[in-house]
Amino acid sequence: MKIGIIVGSVREGRTGTAVGRWVQEVAERHEGAEFELIELSDFDLPLLTSPTIPGMAERNYDDERVTRWSQTVDSHDGFVFITPEYNHSIPGGFKNAFDSLAPEWMGKTVGFVSYGADHGVRAVEHWRTIVANFSMHAVRQQVSLGLFTEFGEDGLQLLDRREGELNTMLDQLVDATRKMVLVEELAGAAN
Repeated sequence: MKIGIIVGSVREGRTGTAVGRWVQEVAERHEGAEFELIELSDFDLPLLTSPTIPGMAERNYDDERVTRWSQTVDSHDGFVFITPEYNHSIPGGFKNAFDSLAPEWMGKTVGFVSYGADHGVRAVEHWRTIVANFSMHAVRQQVSLGLFTEFGEDGLQLLDRREGELNTMLDQLVDATRKMVLVEELAGAAN
């Protein structure tokens, strides 16, 4: 079982990379899943301008960068979205990356770690409605980090309770992902 930790900011000097590394460090102590850190910025995805709707593309995309993104997302059973909050919502680059695909997301699990001036909670609210379109199962627990209280010149300065919150979210995510993978395997065996 493989879970991707997607750093959803593509900005230079992004805070998300440090958050993603922290999530990966804690996640690697969990049993039952393999975790991979994925930097969205590594894919240099184009804006979604293809005349073919991603849901109808059958994983055959017009751009090799989108194809590589598709293969990466497809190879994972679940995700942790590391999302900043931009202007009371989600980052445009991350939304574009999400919208560039379709079946690769279908029925998979997702947990959220957000950050921002108001801890990124509005970004997560928006993500929960977005991922529902692909029948993704979003776990209840989330981790919300405050830019003014948990980030400083020395990097992350997380409140003591944050690792416990992250462990709870990861427990929920690993459990939900295991169940979704089992359902898929049973459905495949029945066919």
